[in-house]
Amino acid sequence: MTEPQQVLARLSAEFVTLSQTLARASAELTQLADSLQATPPVPGPAATQPPAQPAWTAAQYQQYYSQYPQAQYPYAGYPAPTPQQPPPLVSTPQPPAAAAQHPAQPPQNWIGKALAAAGVAVTLIGVVLLVVLAAQAGLLAPPVRVAAGAVLAGGLVAVALRLYARPGGRVGAIALAATGIAAAYIDVIAVTTVYEWVPAVAGLVISAVIAGGGLTLARRWDSEHLGLLVLVPLTVLAPVVTGDITLLLVGFMLALAAVTLPVQLGRDWTAMFAARVVAGSGPVLLALLGAAFGSEYRPWLAAAAAVAALLAIGSALILLPGSAHRTGLALLAAAGALPVLGVSAAVGRVPAALIIAALAAAVLAVVLLGARWPGVTSAVRQVWSALSAVAALVAVAVAFDGEVAGPVLLALAVVVAVAGRHSVPAQWAALGFGAVGGTYYLALASPPTLTSATVMATTEAVSVLVSSVLLTLYALAQAWALSRRGDADTGRLLIAAAAVVIGYAVTVFTVTAGVLIGGTGGGFLAGHMAATICWIVLAAGLFGYAARLDRAERSVPIGGGMALVAAAVAKLFLFDLGTLDGIFRVAVFIVVGLVLLGMGAGYARLLSQQDQQRKDPSFLE
Repeated sequence: MTEPQQVLARLSAEFVTLSQTLARASAELTQLADSLQATPPVPGPAATQPPAQPAWTAAQYQQYYSQYPQAQYPYAGYPAPTPQQPPPLVSTPQPPAAAAQHPAQPPQNWIGKALAAAGVAVTLIGVVLLVVLAAQAGLLAPPVRVAAGAVLAGGLVAVALRLYARPGGRVGAIALAATGIAAAYIDVIAVTTVYEWVPAVAGLVISAVIAGGGLTLARRWDSEHLGLLVLVPLTVLAPVVTGDITLLLVGFMLALAAVTLPVQLGRDWTAMFAARVVAGSGPVLLALLGAAFGSEYRPWLAAAAAVAALLAIGSALILLPGSAHRTGLALLAAAGALPVLGVSAAVGRVPAALIIAALAAAVLAVVLLGARWPGVTSAVRQVWSALSAVAALVAVAVAFDGEVAGPVLLALAVVVAVAGRHSVPAQWAALGFGAVGGTYYLALASPPTLTSATVMATTEAVSVLVSSVLLTLYALAQAWALSRRGDADTGRLLIAAAAVVIGYAVTVFTVTAGVLIGGTGGGFLAGHMAATICWIVLAAGLFGYAARLDRAERSVPIGGGMALVAAAVAKLFLFDLGTLDGIFRVAVFIVVGLVLLGMGAGYARLLSQQDQQRKDPSFLE
């Protein structure tokens, strides 16, 4: 064999040996990696555990061993050198073994929960059948029925306590405990209302103790599910036991809503809060709906509505600091206060208006002082601002007829628009007050009253006159407040809209006053003449105001003034020329013409003087 052939054979044998060594090392490393992944990590500080090194592939080992000179292993069969600590190499990225390191969690036992919930419902229906239908059919003696319900309730709770201590028994224990507690509560309701063995006060106390004990168990087990399984079935089945929504039932449910508040402290249980609101305010709202179709007053319903609102808003203030769903909590609390808005079905107009106004004032106080209360965020204040505004609207509508409600709402709109000019919710409230007040205003002074002489009663005429003034002030205040928050184009639109509203209000005022003073003949014509002149005077005032501003700030008032001038000229030729006669037509044309001439000359002169004063400060010296 020639020397090149020997060298080639030797190299081939060395490569075969190297390949076998690398394959064996790769298998051992793979086995080691599998065993390390299966071994649970040793607890201890993270700093003492070295980071996991990725397993080398055969190609990486070949790259490493290729760095050694051939003279170190010149003969076939010699083992390749094993490094003590191989230098780091740029390894090929390996797919992460996420499935091996983080095994999938077993799915939740939703089937068991569904079956347990169904068992709760069926068992409670059986308890209701035991205490109600059995009594109607004369089956079993009353003490037997009550004792059977009590034994069933106690046995279910006892089994639940034993089952909870066993592995995997949490779901069943929660369902059994909820069934037992609810059964005991229904048993107490039956004893109090069906059999009348204990007075109502004692029944309330016993029911509160039972419900509080069950919900305390829910807190101890940290189970919102248990609390819901106690509250929701009772809210549905309690009216079945009593047969009607009575004062006693309302008292039961309000007591239940009250005793559940301490259970929620430190727990972010939004669903539980929703169930409390429904349990406390739902029966009151249903009772008010029933009272709306009756003829007798029920003052206790108004008191119950006030208590329900106090529980909803007060408990929300207590739970807001620890809740992650504060906006939802605020919405639920507002829903719990809604029965107060319907108390006019249970009491007279004055007491109902006072109760609703008290709710509006109380919620408004919370909104104004909310920044100092933890958990009352901006979104919460917006929700409760809307509640306060709606309550104020309802209070005014309940307290007054349309002749008084319109001016009152417009006055509220002016006050809120000015006082809340920096608050978005306040501006929305002002828009709401203005819209409803304007609706009352249009009901009395619709556009047909301007085209034909209409005689109004004195009270209606006074209401229209006062509303016209207030509507003018509201349009100015709302446009000023909103234009400060928007750009120049928005300001022009607002000024244009305000000019239209003011023009209509001024016309209604002058025509109504003319008809009230001078009758449907000369008084009506004089009113329209005065309206056209007032439009031109208002336009002149806007031009005068614009002349005192810088050039960059003149566009908005000038736009409003031009809109009023165009409207006045259009009214002059389209309406006044054909409707007015005699001295009224002559007077309006002469006065409007003179005012327009004065406006043109005076505005041009005033602008020239103002601009020269700004360019030359010594002009006045």
